[in-house]
Amino acid sequence: MNGGQDLGGMMGFGPVVAEPEEPVFHADWEKRVLALRNAAGALGEWNIDMARHANETLHPVDYLSSSYYEVWLKGLEKLLISRGLATPEELADGRALQPPKPIRPPLAAKAMIEALARGTPYDRPPASPARFAVRDEVRALNINPKGHTRLPRYARGKRGRVEKVHGVFVFPDANAHGLGPSPQWLYLVRFSGAELWGRDGDPGLDVSIDAWESYLEGIAG
Repeated sequence: MNGGQDLGGMMGFGPVVAEPEEPVFHADWEKRVLALRNAAGALGEWNIDMARHANETLHPVDYLSSSYYEVWLKGLEKLLISRGLATPEELADGRALQPPKPIRPPLAAKAMIEALARGTPYDRPPASPARFAVRDEVRALNINPKGHTRLPRYARGKRGRVEKVHGVFVFPDANAHGLGPSPQWLYLVRFSGAELWGRDGDPGLDVSIDAWESYLEGIAG
């Protein structure tokens, strides 16, 4: 979706200021937000793409004026409400006001550490051959979906070249809306700076993005 989170290529936000020796957390409350997101996510009520979409659906003014972990907290609140795990009144009051919804048992701390270490595989076996190969010229579709997408605005409608075929992976645009994994081939596509930014683009700059097959169309040679 074209929300406040899709800032690539936009002007007026100033330079990206890197933090040397960046701390993992800037305040203790950020640790608690990370723990809450992980613990709540382990309940199995949503997947990672649903969680990302919840963050994206914050009002752009709210999103852009919030810090990283503030966005995570506000997204978590939306998820809890949407899944019936909490009400707005309970979040405002800081306590349960009605019987809890039946859910799977929460993970203990040791089990959570083990689960995070294992990770979650998102690759899937292919059901059909890849449509594109390395060095193929492709164009990213010019789409403006209302739902979740991983295709950034700055690449839409632009020509690029496939530089790597990753394999088949869960399609986040479907997974974010409870439509199942809908796996697709995933490609690494390189775009030139001039193609993305026009005549003022850095001619020495290339940008590579991961693009699912349904984002792309072939260009006849």
